[in-house]
Amino acid sequence: MRLSDFDYAFPKELIANFPIKERDHSKLMVINRKDESITHKHFYDIADYMNPGDLLIVNETRVYPARLWAVKDRTDAKVEVFLLRELENSLWEVMVKPARKVRIGNKLTIADGVQCDVIDNTVSGGRVVRFNGIPQETLYKLIDEIGQSPLPPYIDREPTDEDKIKYQTVYAKRRGAVAAPTAGLHFTEALLQKIRDKGVKIYPVVLHIGLGTFRPVTVEDLTRHRMDSEYFEVSAETAIAINEAKAKGKRIIGVGTSVARTLETVTVSGFQISPRRGWTDKFIHPPYDFKMIDVLITNFHQPKSTLLMLVAAFANYPLIMKAYKEAVKKKYRFFSYGDAMIII
Repeated sequence: MRLSDFDYAFPKELIANFPIKERDHSKLMVINRKDESITHKHFYDIADYMNPGDLLIVNETRVYPARLWAVKDRTDAKVEVFLLRELENSLWEVMVKPARKVRIGNKLTIADGVQCDVIDNTVSGGRVVRFNGIPQETLYKLIDEIGQSPLPPYIDREPTDEDKIKYQTVYAKRRGAVAAPTAGLHFTEALLQKIRDKGVKIYPVVLHIGLGTFRPVTVEDLTRHRMDSEYFEVSAETAIAINEAKAKGKRIIGVGTSVARTLETVTVSGFQISPRRGWTDKFIHPPYDFKMIDVLITNFHQPKSTLLMLVAAFANYPLIMKAYKEAVKKKYRFFSYGDAMIII
């Protein structure tokens, strides 16, 4: 398949610029792969599509408010510093804007007593900075206080303090993402308890979603596209639970494309996975034979995006494109703060 196969038209007013008031009241499109039916529900109905013994796998990565503002030495120019990922020994990979004004040797002041030195360039056009004389936990606290939520580029507004709560799943624990695993934004504590009460077990994985999730695909031949690497972890407890469930013929329900990529990365043979941690650049697009995921919960994704390609590989391309046309017709809300689908 080609990049142009994943284009579709939609009115821009369907982009959800704000979160819905109650997380689980978003619309839910139910796509049945066997009979190719499409039905319309609400997210609070999602437990109806889960069975006792199923496993619900969630990504417990936590988004940090990665967008900071700094003043450059000597010129007092204002610079945006977008924290991409922590490296080691107070080193961070960042994106800066305007990039042309920030060079190796510059000192950036973010707050009183908090400075970083620009020590290197990256191949992707970013910078490597070193924070000077500030303990890690103190820096984390400062970032949480003064940083802005890293909202996706298609959300046309400034971040608010509410985004620090809403652009975060209720089960987020492991700090490290600069984009939310958005399929999980619809869950509430009450809904998760309802799912547990039905006999569904919930297990976590970690995949720290990077800015590359929004990077456009620029090649028509999909085999030439390279994904950005993202850090993941699958614990022994989660791996054992998945392997036991598979052996019993139970379903693995993945919450989001990040969970799907993580589990498909750690498949070792047949329908078994092993506990692992590391970096993945796995790119899933049609045709692809999924080994681990039996049911997928996801949002509506941008045209020509790698996320849409993964979903099309899972459900089959014609059915997904039909579903997207239906979503436009029914005025579903699109993208990160938008509505959801479950593919069974």
